Formats: sequence, C-alpha cells, structure tokens
Amino acid sequence: MYWSILIVAGLCECAFTTCLKLSEGLTRVGWAVAFVLLSIVSFGLLTLAAQRISLGTAYAVWTGIGAFGTAVIGIVWFKDPATFWRVFFLCGMIVCMIGLKLASPEAEE
Repeated sequence: MYWSILIVAGLCECAFTTCLKLSEGLTRVGWAVAFVLLSIVSFGLLTLAAQRISLGTAYAVWTGIGAFGTAVIGIVWFKDPATFWRVFFLCGMIVCMIGLKLASPEAEE
C-alpha cells in the first residue's frame, strides 16, 4: 500500500511541475492554485509513504517519478527534444527506481 501511495505522490509531482510551467511564472491564477494544491497533496503523500518506506528510498523514488514523468510530459506536450541519449538516461532512471524497490528491506507493497 505504501508503495502505491508513493507512486501517486510522484504522479502528483509530475502534475504540479506541469502546472508550474502552465502558470507562466505563477501569473495565471488557475494554474498557480493547481500547482499549490498538487504540491501539498504530493508532499503529504510522500510524508505518508515515508512512514513505512525508508526516507532515502522514498525520496529517491518520488523525485525519480517526478523527474521522469515531467521530462516525458515536456517531450510529449511541450515538444522538448527527445534525443537518443535523453531517452536512454530517462529509461535508466526507471531501472534505478525498480532497483530501489527490489533492494528495499520493506516487505510491504
């Protein structure tokens, strides 16, 4: 259950960074409000997940999901470049997060 919470927290991080971009420097109120609310939800879920998952692992996975997801959103939605090496290293991030999950001493989901 805590790993599921952590994944949702990471997805909320992707959403809040996207809202930050769409807020155009926090000048578009709707997107700015969404950024603040999603940030609160994301940090709250991270805090909850870190009760059972070691802090270092939880934080690394949370930031990894956020970085990977935000980069993919940038490529798909904002037309950021999708060079071979960029995609290669993004895939490496996923492998590292899976490794952290597998190496985690927690027995819970």
